[in-house]
Amino acid sequence: MTDEVSVLIVDDSALMRNLISRMIDATPGLAVAEKAMNGIFALQKIPRVTPDAIVLDLEMPEMNGIEFLKERKKRGIDIPVIILSSLARRGAEITMEALSLGASDFVMKPSGSVSEDVTSVKDVLTGMLLAYGSQYRRLKGKKVLSPSEYPKKEAPQHPDFLQSRTSAAPTKAPEPLRKPGKIEIIAIGISTGGPDALREVFAHIDADLKQPILVVQHMPAGFTLEFAKSLDRLCPLEVKEAEEGDLIKPGRVLIAQGNKHLELEKKALATIAHLSDAPLVSGHRPSADVLFASVAKTYQNHALGVIMTGMGKDGAEHLGDIYREGGITLGQDEASAVVYGMPRVAHEMGHVMEQVPLAKMASRICAIAKG
Repeated sequence: MTDEVSVLIVDDSALMRNLISRMIDATPGLAVAEKAMNGIFALQKIPRVTPDAIVLDLEMPEMNGIEFLKERKKRGIDIPVIILSSLARRGAEITMEALSLGASDFVMKPSGSVSEDVTSVKDVLTGMLLAYGSQYRRLKGKKVLSPSEYPKKEAPQHPDFLQSRTSAAPTKAPEPLRKPGKIEIIAIGISTGGPDALREVFAHIDADLKQPILVVQHMPAGFTLEFAKSLDRLCPLEVKEAEEGDLIKPGRVLIAQGNKHLELEKKALATIAHLSDAPLVSGHRPSADVLFASVAKTYQNHALGVIMTGMGKDGAEHLGDIYREGGITLGQDEASAVVYGMPRVAHEMGHVMEQVPLAKMASRICAIAKG
């Protein structure tokens, strides 16, 4: 048995199964475990091939993706599942249902249920499979290959993920302009691994938390409305997708819209949210860097900034703005992050005051906010 992350592909289209197989076979660190045309065949194959990750279509005959996830849950199967979803609104609702049933993350199919151009999402899909599959192998005590041990294939496509999980020593932290004040707002930046992590945080957040919370979760347009609704069902606070002009008010969680930056403006009577089509920042819109910079400017030393699991470095630089203004900053720790990318870069830049495991993030946020 290979030490690479092994992937079970579940899709009713033979073309899609072959296209996804070729992407996986070409990616260092990944290997195809088996293929299945629906959920029934997938369940039959799992005990035999013991995959580390599953790519799952939602629309399939006999047993579709949702039915598979329900049966997976019933049988206690904990192998991470990445959904391949379409852009349609119906797709967004089903995708959020899939996440609530235990799917780890999702990638949009570029067009329709059979997408010959699915190779355009190769880097995102294979990066997620490496991330979730490697984390699963660690949890099961299996060997996890370092990038230098990958069998030679084509050039690696995931530079952010393939870096060592171990952080370098942080550079000298910036000098705060003032001492921390009473926390008036909380800002969270998060990406790959975020849907699961945010469910964990918001399910355990205190119902009497007074500070508003703003979240940038990297997610496409059309999905953040349903994602906010899914979080609202499990969170004791109100959770909604941010809209232009929304009031920043106590006990409300605003999720940045897909493909819109989220910024703040303090007016005489209230602080309001602004949505922007400005260019991508750190490769993203919405960008955690944009949110953190705006929060630091608006709230100075009365802000709490939190950077969590995710590929790349979005949010790492401007989390430092909150630090410099005298606010407080937290980063998710290495052991609990699906991808120790964004929090690693922020830590190495000296912008993280304290690293916190996911299981303790909600209680730590509440403790700091209540001062």
